[in-house]
Amino acid sequence: MTKNANFSFEDVAVVSIQACEAPMVISSASVDERLAPFYERTNGTPGLLESLAGIRERRQWPEDVTFTDAAAMAGEKAIVASGIDRSRIGLMIDTSVCRARLEPSSAVTVHNALGLETTCLNFDLVNACLGFMNAMHLAGIMIDAGQIDYALIVDGEGTQEIYDNTINYLNKNGEGLADIIANFASLTLGSGSAAAVIGRHSENPGSHRMLRGFFHAATQHHELCVGSLERMTTDTRALLDAGTELAKLAWDDAGAGDTWGGRDRYIFHQVSAVHTNAMIDVLGVDPDRVPLTFPYYGNIGPAAVPITLALEADKLSPGDTVLCLGIGSGLNAGVLEIQW
Repeated sequence: MTKNANFSFEDVAVVSIQACEAPMVISSASVDERLAPFYERTNGTPGLLESLAGIRERRQWPEDVTFTDAAAMAGEKAIVASGIDRSRIGLMIDTSVCRARLEPSSAVTVHNALGLETTCLNFDLVNACLGFMNAMHLAGIMIDAGQIDYALIVDGEGTQEIYDNTINYLNKNGEGLADIIANFASLTLGSGSAAAVIGRHSENPGSHRMLRGFFHAATQHHELCVGSLERMTTDTRALLDAGTELAKLAWDDAGAGDTWGGRDRYIFHQVSAVHTNAMIDVLGVDPDRVPLTFPYYGNIGPAAVPITLALEADKLSPGDTVLCLGIGSGLNAGVLEIQW
């Protein structure tokens, strides 16, 4: 029998959440144009990125903007929006999947760029597309335990290199539809950054209380989506099936129909139209309550949920309930309920 890892918080809130948009727009049509040698050699048909995935465009950073630059930009926005003195931040976590090196951590660069205190614990927490939600969970635990007053969580993703590598690989070595499907995930990725300041609800009027949630592992599927610093390969059909099955198992174990349904917003991890529609169907939620960012930003990895929440924030009213639903390759899934 499968079980969730459930959690709840006593006095934890999202004090601020901010996103930074990468300025360069990359259309799916332009990606197909770069893949012309592959299509010509294999008699392939362009247009799958938009017709199948529903991704019309995505963003990229200029060459002089690094992953840590992007994360620090979002972090600065979140600190300013929170109104707190940065000296009170006792924890800073960078959840970025994208990185230019294996060590030292990305967090040390962001910590230095933001001028955080020497007493501010800082490290990377990387768990594919679920990392940001894992970090929110960890920050909440430390705040409720009295270990810290505030946490800053940042994420900066960039896709230029993986796009170039994937397109070059397909143009040189791709043999047909199976190859583009196997590399499909790389071509749906987008760039952007997000950050959140987490603190005590009781000390921050107008903050958004983090209530409860759960995590659920299905690590028997750890080989379905494998990414390296160069490119990502997936078993697209099996990953979709396993992901929706995992979501359904976790949802049912949580008693979602009785205690988790009827929320004002559902902030899904943003992958594609196929993935989103499958999740809506299997969970039985109202599609009008599921905001979409993937058509314009693609899949921005662990930044997708916080970016979508940040962009939806102005449309939320005090008292609205928001359910963040994340899933990361491996597979792991998580849910976090926030009261706006």
